[in-house]
Amino acid sequence: MSTPATSVVVTGALGGVGQWVVDRLAGDGYDVVGLDQRLPEAGGPEGASFFAVDLTDQGETAELIAAADPDAVVHLAAIPDPTGHAGSRVFTNNTESAYNVLTAAGRAGADVVWASSESAYGFPFADSVLKPEYVPIDESHPLRPEDAYGVSKVSGEAVAEATARRHDVSVVSIRPSWVQYPGEYLTEQNREAFDLEALRARSADAPPDGGIGNFWSYIDVRDLASMVAAALDADVTGHEAYLCHADENYLGVDTADLFDALFADAPPCETDGEEAAFTTAKAERDLGWTPEHTWREAADADIDGPDFA
Repeated sequence: MSTPATSVVVTGALGGVGQWVVDRLAGDGYDVVGLDQRLPEAGGPEGASFFAVDLTDQGETAELIAAADPDAVVHLAAIPDPTGHAGSRVFTNNTESAYNVLTAAGRAGADVVWASSESAYGFPFADSVLKPEYVPIDESHPLRPEDAYGVSKVSGEAVAEATARRHDVSVVSIRPSWVQYPGEYLTEQNREAFDLEALRARSADAPPDGGIGNFWSYIDVRDLASMVAAALDADVTGHEAYLCHADENYLGVDTADLFDALFADAPPCETDGEEAAFTTAKAERDLGWTPEHTWREAADADIDGPDFA
């Protein structure tokens, strides 16, 4: 960001990720205005206020962001995947809300940090397993989504580019992996059911069971919140995208072995041991951010997280 932010609007403030981000930023001393479809049941942390809003309504969105007059806007609100909804609803909701929020932020002169997704690459929700061009995957890898959610995130990044150009604000697009919560890691189900030899022996055109779409990657919600905080503090010019992944896969198996088992003609895989299939080197370089949590400790951790929704 060009100057340190002291006030911030957070959309999707009552969501699973939103609560952790609001809690983190309020704890860091920000004045937080949380926007969501409803109001919290339990007040929220000190230093945070909340408003109910339909972010697909441009008037409501512009009014509330203008009234808050924030230094920065963190846009987390979205339908989080293409399952359980019509694709048209996912795409329309996510693209309209991104346009409305980022445009309002730009007009207010506020820098933006928003949640894009690793789904922008097209891997997680593809009908068949898409082979990456190289591993580890970085921010320069082609984006080739086939599903409504992934396409909505690519569209959102186009809005981010336009917002940065038109309003001369910085926009950081965070591309998180599958978000996990301490003590409630859903990755454990996939890890316990995983069989490397079964992956290797399957028919070449048969889709593998669970967890393949993001190549066994994940991110702890606390690390995602810390990247948001790091992006707000960083000096970013224009629009930049950053991957947000844990350092290692959640299987405890060498990543190169996984790709060799998954593809008859595996892509070049320059990973060391269990290193993640996605690299966060750019975030470390530009934002000074590295993930701190691993499934080995966090999956069974007993942590009292925020619960004001």
